Amino acid sequence: MATQTIETDLYKLYPSPRNAVRDVFEHQVFVPHPYAIIDLDVMELAGKTTLFGACRLSDMKMGQVVTFELAADQAKFERLFTPD
Repeated sequence: MATQTIETDLYKLYPSPRNAVRDVFEHQVFVPHPYAIIDLDVMELAGKTTLFGACRLSDMKMGQVVTFELAADQAKFERLFTPD
């Protein structure tokens, strides 16, 4: 069965089947690398996170969106993540 998409003002989101929750949290990072492996578990983030395949609506650029419950987790992700 196909997973439903979620549309926000900024993105059309395709939820990852690995997400424990389907929430779109307030703190978000667009990663313009649609095929990069993003392993959130190894980053040992404190709060909840969700990962989505994404289309940025402003320019139709494909990528991924990571959403974070905590702003500190967003900052840690931005510091630690490097695309392959």
